[in-house]
Amino acid sequence: MMGTAHLPGNCTALLEKEHLLFEKEYGENYLAEESKSPKIGEPYLLYNPSATTGVLLIHGLMAAPEEVREWADFLHQAGYTVYSPRLAGHGTSADDLSTRSFSEWVDSVERGHAILDTCCRDIVVAGFSTGGGLALYQAIQRPKTYKAVISISAPLKFKSFSAGFAELAHGWNGLLNHLGIKTGQKAFVPNHADNPEINYPRCPVHGIVQVKALMKKVYRTLPYLTVPALIIQANRDPKVDGRSGLKIFNRITSPDKTYREIDFHRHGIVRGEITRDVFAEVGSFMKTLED
Repeated sequence: MMGTAHLPGNCTALLEKEHLLFEKEYGENYLAEESKSPKIGEPYLLYNPSATTGVLLIHGLMAAPEEVREWADFLHQAGYTVYSPRLAGHGTSADDLSTRSFSEWVDSVERGHAILDTCCRDIVVAGFSTGGGLALYQAIQRPKTYKAVISISAPLKFKSFSAGFAELAHGWNGLLNHLGIKTGQKAFVPNHADNPEINYPRCPVHGIVQVKALMKKVYRTLPYLTVPALIIQANRDPKVDGRSGLKIFNRITSPDKTYREIDFHRHGIVRGEITRDVFAEVGSFMKTLED
C-alpha cells in the first residue's frame, strides 16, 4: 500500500480497518506448512492523486491480492487508482476458506468499493477467475455503482472431475458430520496451482460449491447487466472450460460488450509474459470508457 498522507481521512481509516482484520484472521488461521507470507495476502491501494477513475481489482479462489498485483501495477501506471481487496478466507489458510460463503466474499468486495468511493469519482470493477465472477455479480446487482466491468477467466464451468461432484461430496460430508462421523469425509482436494507461492495447495470442497453457487446466480442474471463489459477467456484453459467466456458474453443482452479470446494453455493469464496480450485488451477497453 502506498503512503496514506494525502488520502481522504475516511479512506485511511477504512484501509487501516482492513489491515487489522487481515492481521487478526492471519494470526487465528496460520498454518506453518501452508500459510504464505503476510505480504501475499495483504490488501493494497495504489493511489493516483490525479485519477478520477478507480479500479476495484478482485483475485481468485485460493489466491490472494498478490495474484493480481501485475495487473494492478499496469493499471496504476496507466493513470488509475487501484484497490485490491482480500476475499474472506484468503491469504490465511485453506481451513479458513473452508468455512466461508460467497456472500462473505461479496462483503469483502463491497468494503473495497467503499474505500475507492472515498477517492474516485468513477469505479470499474474487475477480477480474475472467481474474482471475475464476483465482478460480474457486483455489476449486475449494483449497476449504478460501477462504470464498467472486466471479467477474466470466470469459472462458469470447471473442467476437473472433482469439481463436477463437489455438491455431492459436500452433502456427504455434511451428513457424516451431522452423524458425528469423521472418517470418510472428503473436505479437501489437491490444488495444482499455477502460482504455488500464492495459492493454497488444498482446495476446500465447500469452496468449489460456493463458486458454483455464485456462478449459477451470475449466469441466471447476466441478461440484466447494463454497464459496459469486457470478457476475456484463454481458449486452452486447463481448469475452466474454454467456452465459458463466450457463453457469458452471449448471455449478456446489452450491446455494450466486448469479448476477447487469448490463445494460451494455462488458467492464470494475469501473471507472466502472457499479460502483454491480456493487459493490451484491458488497456484498450479502459480507453473506450474515457470517450
